[in-house]
Order: sequence, then C-alpha cells, then structure tokens
Amino acid sequence: MAMKTMDDLFLLTLKDIYYAERQLLKALPKMARAAQNDELKQAFKDHKDQTEGQVERLQQVFQILGKRAQGQTCEAIQGLIQEAEELLEEAPEPSAVRDAGLIASGQAVEHYEMARYGTLLAWAEAQKQTDIAELLKATLDEEKAADKLLTQMAVKTIHKEALKAA
Repeated sequence: MAMKTMDDLFLLTLKDIYYAERQLLKALPKMARAAQNDELKQAFKDHKDQTEGQVERLQQVFQILGKRAQGQTCEAIQGLIQEAEELLEEAPEPSAVRDAGLIASGQAVEHYEMARYGTLLAWAEAQKQTDIAELLKATLDEEKAADKLLTQMAVKTIHKEALKAA
C-alpha cells in the first residue's frame, strides 16, 4: 500500500495495532499461566478480556472508515512477544524473578500500544473524526491503566520478592 496521504498512514497504523491486539489475545493467556503471583495472573486474564473489547472497538473504527477489518504484520509486537517467550525459556520455573520479567514484558507491550493509540488518537482529532477519537481514547485509557497496575504490582510486591530470591 502506497502511503500518499494521512488517511493511508492512519489505515496502515490501524492495521498494525489490529494485528498486534489479535496477537496479544493469544499471548496473554500464556503469560497468565506462566505467572506465579495470583494478582499478576489475574491482571493478565483481565487484560485479555479488555483486549477483546479493544479489538471490537478497532473493528468499529474500520467500519466507520468503510474498510474491512484486517491486520498487517506488526514486527514490533512479534518481537515483544518473542522476548516474553525467551524469558519463559530462560526462567522455566515459576518464581518472583520470572514474574518481574513478565511485568517488564507486559509493560513493553503496553508502552508500544500507548504509542500507537496516542498517535492514532491525535490524527483522528486533527481530522475531526470525533467518533473514531472516542473509541481510540477509551482504549488508550485502558492501556494506561494496565501499565499503571503493572507498575503498582511490581513496586508493591513482585520486585521485592524477586530481590529476596536473587
């Protein structure tokens, strides 16, 4: 797809994050199973449920644009998921150290998503696409909240437990 206009760039970025979210639907259950800390397990499960809603919102955005919802391979999310998988290979036994690594992996994903949604939101607002902007803002807010929750868990318990285990 040749990118000649902002509409082209918006659609390409939308396809990128749609692909990423669908990949995360597969990765989050694995991360939940791999976590030792019950609160972390639940956070990954809850975020999977949230991600399903985010995919639905993205489908609504495609519909508003009159386009078919489809993803385009996102090398960034593939790399972030691969890093999480490598972490699990390196730390195969449940532990606080592995949980700390899972939080780091989760936050890397959240930060990528926040960057994508923030950009798409800014572009939608600039083009006065308020219906699209509202959908993107709702997802951006969820991603920020997920990142904040991971940070709180890390600081409150998991990093302390991991340091004791080291």
